Amino acid sequence: MSRIPRQRTNPAGKRPGKTGHAGKDAPTVEPLNIVHGALPSREVVLRFIADHPQKASKRELAKAFGLKGDSRVELKQMLQELEQEGMLQKNRKSLIRPGALPPVTVLDITTRDKDGDLIGRPAEWPEDQGVAPAVAIRQQSPAGRQGKGKAPVAGLGDRILAKIFPAVDRGGPAYTARIIKVIDRRRGASMGVFRTAPDGGGRLLPIERRGEEMVIDPDFTGGATDGDLVEVEIARLGRFGLPRAKVLSVVGSVGSEKALSMIAIHAHGIPHVFPPAVIAEAEAARPATMSHREDWRDVPLITIDPADAKDHDDAVYAELDPSPDNPGGVIVTVAIADVSWYVRPNSPLDREALKRGNSVYFPDRVVPMLPERISNDLCSLKQGVDRPALAVRMSFSGEGRKIGHIFHRIMMKSAAKLSYQQAQAAIDGKPDDQTGPMLEPILKPLWHAYEVMKRGRDRRQPLELDMPERKILLKPDGTVDRVVVPPRLDAHKLIEEMMIQANVCAAETLEKKRQPLIYRIHDGPTLAKQEILREFLATLGISLAKGGNMRANNFNGILAKADGTPHQTMVSEMVLRSQSQAIYSPENIGHFGLNLMKYAHFTSPIRRYADLIVHRALVGSLGFGEGGITPEEEAALDDIAAEISTFERRAMAAERETVDRLIAHHLSGRVGEEFAGRISGVTKSGLFVSLPDYGADGFVPISTLGSDYFIYDEAHQALSGEKTGLGYRLGDSVTVKLAEAIPLAGALRFEMVSEGRGMPAAVRSFHKAGRRDRGQVRKKPGTRPPRGRH
Repeated sequence: MSRIPRQRTNPAGKRPGKTGHAGKDAPTVEPLNIVHGALPSREVVLRFIADHPQKASKRELAKAFGLKGDSRVELKQMLQELEQEGMLQKNRKSLIRPGALPPVTVLDITTRDKDGDLIGRPAEWPEDQGVAPAVAIRQQSPAGRQGKGKAPVAGLGDRILAKIFPAVDRGGPAYTARIIKVIDRRRGASMGVFRTAPDGGGRLLPIERRGEEMVIDPDFTGGATDGDLVEVEIARLGRFGLPRAKVLSVVGSVGSEKALSMIAIHAHGIPHVFPPAVIAEAEAARPATMSHREDWRDVPLITIDPADAKDHDDAVYAELDPSPDNPGGVIVTVAIADVSWYVRPNSPLDREALKRGNSVYFPDRVVPMLPERISNDLCSLKQGVDRPALAVRMSFSGEGRKIGHIFHRIMMKSAAKLSYQQAQAAIDGKPDDQTGPMLEPILKPLWHAYEVMKRGRDRRQPLELDMPERKILLKPDGTVDRVVVPPRLDAHKLIEEMMIQANVCAAETLEKKRQPLIYRIHDGPTLAKQEILREFLATLGISLAKGGNMRANNFNGILAKADGTPHQTMVSEMVLRSQSQAIYSPENIGHFGLNLMKYAHFTSPIRRYADLIVHRALVGSLGFGEGGITPEEEAALDDIAAEISTFERRAMAAERETVDRLIAHHLSGRVGEEFAGRISGVTKSGLFVSLPDYGADGFVPISTLGSDYFIYDEAHQALSGEKTGLGYRLGDSVTVKLAEAIPLAGALRFEMVSEGRGMPAAVRSFHKAGRRDRGQVRKKPGTRPPRGRH
């Protein structure tokens, strides 16, 4: 029997027995007893993973417990069960406890503790998991680990990639971290609202929930007036009192629409200004040559994009397969802008692109991954202009099965730039002067090829979760005009399916070449999430089979049963909530939602760094000339995947919060008015209500619902009165009154106008059973609603 102690480092990076963060000796921790060669209990496995996140892969666990043969198989089964029960969750190669930080995490250094040591928090953290945990940053000596190399040094405001360790000192932060590298040095820059002080100068009110108030001396106001949104840097940070700051720039009034997207940009640390070296490299770039390229300029490839698109990174063409061995088959060609020719590994352009991870799209602006000289000019597949590309020709049988593909590095010339609406109108019998001559030779073959490919898609049965996407239309002055739901056309579906198949080809080719790559992976829902969905569906009379081997078509069956019923939107949202989040990883587990075993992003290298990596991998492994992947990049794929997955979540959060702020600002003058809404979320604290006409969500605190005691029933997604039996369920149509709008926070607070309705028998029996272990909550009238943004 051996005894493996817990992690022996406290938040200050000091050895046990020395003074830690809290000024106390680190507590002695009970060692973990392990019998080598014997299968440990579930409790021992969970504790080991919590204490040793760096050793939480299946291989490392088997090694730590000395397991071989059948014992390794039993351990694997145990881990699968724990994962399905929601006790563990996957994080790339390793397993972590739900709510725990993964072994490698992107952190923002936000503050210092009273001893002056740096404290960071995860760059992205789900709101439903509460406050993000604090992490104590361990600065290494300048000589680095074991005296080798130069250790990265970070400061306040920096964003870092860090190795995470659980802390032993329970009086301080729950984790400590060792810096792997500094991703972005923000030099203490932050944003806030300037408020003037009576005696001159002012205060900076932070826009970030974790930010702190700062003092601005009279000489450092930078001309800011009361209510201005300003960018500042810390001028002095003392041990006592508030930090003092200096205004760097005045963005404008917080009431302006452009200021609202800038809030999200700064709150999430999104790089939005290209450094001079990056701009210089982009401006110095010259058009690609014919080196290692095939001349495809006579192939009538066309682009089909949104009408307002400024960059065009994909073009398509289709024709009947002339081979007698493939009767009824088609050949589909997808050409993608060759960004790898211009953005070379470890160049200023490349480093900045990795720092951004992807382009970020706001209603009033785009923060691009690459400068306009590259994204909107040299790499954009403009009509009638020579442009370099990577192309894949895919052969499909008449039944829609892909029977072969081959990649090419080409020079192309787009035959036309069409919008989705323009292409669809031509197919629907309303061609214009541009699409008329193209209808027979180009557009109809494309639509025929899509019909063939659709047969394969229907047989594959990916998850058909088609949630409407709302788009905010702005007036010329930047204020909200209206919110629309653009129709989903066959033109959209055609491009989508062709891009999916091109992505599959990229993954298959690189696997065949044994070339390391970054996959786009999507895990199936855990058993815990399945059980929540199953109990909810049972209240609607819809059954969901039990078992861990769920497929996407199981969920399609549920959606089909709800189609056309009053519960359709509600069921779609619950199915969506049950799904895992897609991420990037060098380890492949397949894509559950698309029902594909091999999938990698290849089709948008102008706006996604993952696609650029895949392009480089193809160029290198297929011998296509310059711009291939380097050994250094291959060795760093784990870290790159972690970073760009984080940056993707960062972009999504920033885009969502900006829409919330825009709508809150738009409705701020309509406090007291009533609106038609739908309950989109039910929690212990109250109800989330969405306004379909505005694409906005607001919160109704449970304390304002009435004088009854309200009970939260998670299985039925309901809040219902204990005495009256009246209540509210997910999906209910309701009328609410706007009680408060806070544009800066993007928050709306409603008061319920609609009376509660009678609850189904299942909910009433739930009350009578008194099952307090299921999470129901009683709230007395007048209870203060929870603080914070809802």
